[in-house]
Amino acid sequence: MAQVSRGRKLMGEINVVPYIDVMLVLLIIFMITAPLLTQGVKVNLPQAAAKPLPSAQNNPLVLSVTRDGGLYLSVNGTTVGPAGAHRIGARVSAALAADPTRPVMIKADTAVSYGVIVRAMVILQDAGARKVGFITQPPGSGQSP
Repeated sequence: MAQVSRGRKLMGEINVVPYIDVMLVLLIIFMITAPLLTQGVKVNLPQAAAKPLPSAQNNPLVLSVTRDGGLYLSVNGTTVGPAGAHRIGARVSAALAADPTRPVMIKADTAVSYGVIVRAMVILQDAGARKVGFITQPPGSGQSP
């Protein structure tokens, strides 16, 4: 049998309009998601004029880091330290097991290197702390908090 043509010619060209539409949608998606893909430790850095915590909050766990890198943990007004990472982690785990909503704070000397503070944050994170805050001084005060 012979093939009957109804007057239409076969097109040898590709219609690129749908491909352009898909490309533009992908471009928009990548433009929106690219800034969200930054990697690193999420830290809410304290500002000099930070507002104080409400007094109704629980007594926070405070991990103090001294100038020489010593770690001291304050739980319910009792300070433990200088202590190693294992002892600090065990105490924080026990305190957070009793009250998981308890705030966890770091109070570090200004001369402490960034790496020491990151190691302190890792100890707290491994012990179960979900959020870690920083204790700062109000501007112009000569006292430590």
